[in-house]
Order: sequence, then structure tokens, then C-alpha cells
Amino acid sequence: MFESGLAITVAGVFIAVVLGGIGSAVGVSTAGQAGAGVISEKPELFGKVLVLQALPGTQGIYGFLAGLLVLIQVGLLGGEAATVSVSTAWQLFFACMPVGFTCLVSGIQQGKATAAGLQAVAKDPSNVGKAIIMSAMVETYAVLGLLITILLLFGIEIA
Repeated sequence: MFESGLAITVAGVFIAVVLGGIGSAVGVSTAGQAGAGVISEKPELFGKVLVLQALPGTQGIYGFLAGLLVLIQVGLLGGEAATVSVSTAWQLFFACMPVGFTCLVSGIQQGKATAAGLQAVAKDPSNVGKAIIMSAMVETYAVLGLLITILLLFGIEIA
């Protein structure tokens, strides 16, 4: 199917960036919908709502970072593109999987946890810290996915 090392590599970058972006977009949207309900009743809580809504947006950043690292590693940014063997390209492709899939799922789930936290904040604004912690717990798995991707990338030699 794929015979070009760079094409396979770019497909891996695509997986990391797009799946992370989808997770964040859905998560931020879910949190934003809940947040809109909160500020329609209590507009003075906008600052707290905004902080919570932003939390699921980090998964897209993690996917982008992983994709950027791959592009730099193969010289597609700021240099001359390396000749990437098909074998090495598949290694790079699969190294992008942990961040892509953990960010997809955790971004969506973090949005749901944030929406629930926003309900608690609507009832008692002093719950904002607790809501942030509960939401951030979900993000732990996106961070672990990014870490595994980075460790895998550092172990791949580009000839």
C-alpha cells in the first residue's frame, strides 16, 4: 500500500495531530456547552468557567507537539528531508499511536468530567478547585501517551 517512507511518516503525524485535535475539539465543546449554561445564570463565574473549558484543549497541543517532533526528526521542518526507509517510517508511524489515541479519548472524556465539574461550580463557586483536579485527572493519560510517544521517537534512528 505505502511504498514511500515519508508518506508513511506523514500519515503517523496526521494520526497524532488529527486525533488529538478531535479529542480537544469535542472536549472543549462539551465543556463549553455546560459552561454556557452556567454563565447564563451566573455571568460573574465567567473566569472560572473559562479556565475549566480550556482544560480539554491541551490534548490537541500534545498531538501537535508529537507531530512537530516527528517532522523535525525527519527534516521536513527547518532542514532537508531525510531519506526515510519504509521500516523506519513504520516505526515513526506506530510511535505516533499512543499520543493520538490517548488524546482522542482523554480529550472527549475530560470534556465530560469538566461539564460535570461545571455543574458543581454552578451550585457553589468554591468547588472550582475540586472541579479542576477531577478534570485534570483524566488528562494524566494523555500526558502518559505523549511521554511514550516521545520515548519511542527518541529511540528511532533516522539513517
